[in-house]
Amino acid sequence: MPSLVSHPAAAPLAGRPHTPADKSLSQRALILAALSLGASRIRNLLAGEDVRATAQALRACGVSITQTAAREHHIQGLGTGGLHAPDDILDFANSGTGARLMLGVMATHPHTATFTGDASLRRRPMRRVLAPLAEFGATATAREGDFLPLTLTGAREPLPIRHRLQTASAQVKSALLLAGLNAPGETILAEPRPSRDHTERMLPCFGGEIRATPQEDGATALHLPGEQNLHAAELEIPADPSSAAFLAAAALIVPRSDITIENVAVNPRRAGFYACLREMGADLAFANERIRHNEPIADIRARCGDAPALRGIAVPAERAASMIDEYPILAVVAAFAEGETRMEGLAELRVKESDRLAAVTDLLRVNGVQAESGADHLIVSGAGKPKGGGMAASHGDHRIAMSALILGLGASAPTAIDDDSMIATSFPDFPATIAAIGGEIRPG
Repeated sequence: MPSLVSHPAAAPLAGRPHTPADKSLSQRALILAALSLGASRIRNLLAGEDVRATAQALRACGVSITQTAAREHHIQGLGTGGLHAPDDILDFANSGTGARLMLGVMATHPHTATFTGDASLRRRPMRRVLAPLAEFGATATAREGDFLPLTLTGAREPLPIRHRLQTASAQVKSALLLAGLNAPGETILAEPRPSRDHTERMLPCFGGEIRATPQEDGATALHLPGEQNLHAAELEIPADPSSAAFLAAAALIVPRSDITIENVAVNPRRAGFYACLREMGADLAFANERIRHNEPIADIRARCGDAPALRGIAVPAERAASMIDEYPILAVVAAFAEGETRMEGLAELRVKESDRLAAVTDLLRVNGVQAESGADHLIVSGAGKPKGGGMAASHGDHRIAMSALILGLGASAPTAIDDDSMIATSFPDFPATIAAIGGEIRPG
């Protein structure tokens, strides 16, 4: 039986929908505040389950986190290296970001901690972060293949490292930077290909020091002095561009729609999805652009004419790091375009909350869209308005579930998903937000 059903929009979508706060920035703000001295104040922290899991893990390590207003939290930091040995198993639910970043934090604390998560997180690989953390002196015992649950013992006398990142992963990079904060000397990371730089941008807000230098081989070297003393800060978290992507997509596939999504983080290393939309001919504009807490912010306006006037494009592999979470919803937009959209360099989608390449291919096919995927590519053959009428398997993945529901708003027949429980991971009020702009998502 379907869990939620999305119905074709009976009228244009319109309004200024409230969009959840950025998940990546919320996670980093909590962790850096916990590693700072003094009381930090964070406004508009994401109320999703991933962030709550990280907050609970920090509380287990002695950090006081209190909600003082509807959208404000106070964090009493313990300083770099000041976290206590956790008083319980650290359960990160579905949060790969929280788990990997906290592995980095605990790798240079002289404590032993056990990490676990839900069934989806226990299938996600941790070797890519555990191997370089061992260079600091941390040790870990994990299930075969380095999956959660695992037990990590942090280094009592951590060493600074020089490490060349093997993948364009902001989670691995950030874990190593957080570990390096509590190691003596200078930790240097070489990044051959750019990934999200939220940690590097946020660290100076807490008084931290980090610098980047170009290398002769085209890589960027990140230099992080160790044993830094961070201080408390006041931050306001902008809207999440990955969550905003669903709303923008809805406006672009429902005729005569016009919505504005306010205060969205538009960091260039997160904006690949919006670059694709422009290349497809979408009526999409950034307005009121500004910088807040070292992050670019803008209001995003998305409009559709009498019919979606979109065309298929080729999305280069090098764009993947800037939009890895948005490929499912881009595939839905491509279903409404004319012609073929080919996306390359997507191997990382095989090891997200689900095998997203397989899941998005299936959700398109079950709704009458021609799609084909390989080891690291996805091809969607758009033909205007999809048939719809199918039920997509969400595979415990919030982005697959929401992508299928957005497709239903513009398709000829309703679409359904088998499970919506995980949507609260990143977008707790998703059905209500769609209703606020004129869409209809109902229980199955």
